[in-house]
Amino acid sequence: MDIKRVATDAVTETIVMTVVHMDYKGQVAKRINEKMPLATVKGFRKGAVPKDLVEKQYGKGIKQEEIQKVVDLALERFVQSERLNLLGTPLAKVNEDFSWDTEELVFEYEIGLVPNFELDLEAKNDIVKYVVSADAKLVDGQVERIQKQFGKAIPQEVVAADSDVTGTFTNEEKGINNATTIAADLFKDKATFDLFIGKKVGDVVTVNTKGLFEDDHQLMDVMKVSHDDVHGLNVDVNFTIEAINTAELAELNQELFDKLFGAGTVASLEELKAKIKEDAENQFAQQADQKLLADVQDFLIENTKFDLPSEFLKKWLQTVGEKKLSPEEAEVEYTRSERGLRFQLIEGRAMASSDIKITFEDLKTFTTKNIRQQMAQFGQTNPTDEEVQGIVARVLSNQDEVKRLSDQVVAEKLLELFKEKANPTTKEVTYDEFIAASYGE
Repeated sequence: MDIKRVATDAVTETIVMTVVHMDYKGQVAKRINEKMPLATVKGFRKGAVPKDLVEKQYGKGIKQEEIQKVVDLALERFVQSERLNLLGTPLAKVNEDFSWDTEELVFEYEIGLVPNFELDLEAKNDIVKYVVSADAKLVDGQVERIQKQFGKAIPQEVVAADSDVTGTFTNEEKGINNATTIAADLFKDKATFDLFIGKKVGDVVTVNTKGLFEDDHQLMDVMKVSHDDVHGLNVDVNFTIEAINTAELAELNQELFDKLFGAGTVASLEELKAKIKEDAENQFAQQADQKLLADVQDFLIENTKFDLPSEFLKKWLQTVGEKKLSPEEAEVEYTRSERGLRFQLIEGRAMASSDIKITFEDLKTFTTKNIRQQMAQFGQTNPTDEEVQGIVARVLSNQDEVKRLSDQVVAEKLLELFKEKANPTTKEVTYDEFIAASYGE
């Protein structure tokens, strides 16, 4: 068999395979002999059919099967031996004049290659690393929310400016159906709550999701909208009022502090505010890291230039998956996924150049930290090592969870790499300023 590569351009090639009789005749003859005792032809007893009749009835199909096996194996070995770094999988080129009866059979496979490119993680940039502080306004607001949450609910007939309104947000088209409690300070524009003033139980108020909250991510909590859908969501939602209450604020005492944080953790209003500030800033730090990672991704995608085998990938997308795509659908899918593919290649190059590897100990440490954080959220502030490691072992026995957590570990390691190499400018801001920087408002 003769195999060669023919370049189309820098990222697309054709593998040309020429198969001759010697490449498959031995296996075809073996299959014919194996078929002889089992062959059934009208007029002959089973197992007594002449070989020429067996070959006539079954030979063509056996020949095609064995040739395809030879081609598939040779193609796989050739890709490995040439150390080809492929995007997608080889695509057989259709030859309208192909005939299984010719002496030399030529098979052609189109392949897309991972491009070669230079990655400069230290390139000059204007990326900002935000350090977000919880100011007094935010902390005082959270104190009041805690007092309302643990205070005594007093039913009201109609909604007033200080009411807590319980009800359900719905939008059938987007699958929104979530019960929640709202107050005047929930919305970005306080005038939005004026739509509720004077309403009674059973009344329906309609609001639009676009710009409804300071942070679009609140749609995930208030309406249970998925993360992929929150940004730029612009639909009307109905809120059906089910209860109206005002709150008699809870007293800030040791009983409340212990209920919130465990016995003895907080002993005064000042310590409560310090704890709220600490917890909020830890959460803000995670959000700031997510923005930093997204900004670095955008910068690297825009400033790392390389060609992709786009036409090949569009054809390849038509062949994969349970539902075959039309050329038009493949075009849309390629456009949707191109940036993600570009960053996936950049990410791989960054990991390789910086020798970043994920070990089982990395995964175990990361999972242990996550489990402890989750347990703390549910009031288990001091679990034993045995309890935590038991949960970790169960989590890491699930391959889907291992894949998900491994991706998070990679993202964490890359974030640290980007912080070091990209050398972003550090800027201290309030949460409101951070939201404005994130969403341009």
